[in-house]
Amino acid sequence: MRQKKFKLQRGQALVTLLFFMIIAITVTSAAVVIIFNNSVSAQKLEEGTLTYYIAQSGAENAILRLLRNPNYCGETLPIDTGTAAITVVDGAGGCNGISPITVTSTGTSGDFQRKIQVVATYVSNVLTVTSWKEIYL
Repeated sequence: MRQKKFKLQRGQALVTLLFFMIIAITVTSAAVVIIFNNSVSAQKLEEGTLTYYIAQSGAENAILRLLRNPNYCGETLPIDTGTAAITVVDGAGGCNGISPITVTSTGTSGDFQRKIQVVATYVSNVLTVTSWKEIYL
């Protein structure tokens, strides 16, 4: 009779092992998916921040060039892994240094774009920045 009991319970350890293996695989898979999603999110945050700094650098470059040349009209400036597209428009719609002067710097890196707008006035050879803000696309 004792041998009959053991023959009936032989597969119970295998069923228990399979149950715990399925739970372990599920938990491990969920952890891998969460880590992957966090990694992708961190990478996108970093690239968005880099793009913001590229746009800021373009705006700072434009202000510096306006100080040296009131007739500066803008340019495309390569910065690190991206570019800053700078446009300068004065109060008359051109780039002759007539106040107010609006500088728009669009930073691009990969699929990301950030835009900075600076408004300045040029009076008696003194350039004064009156507004500096990010424009949301």
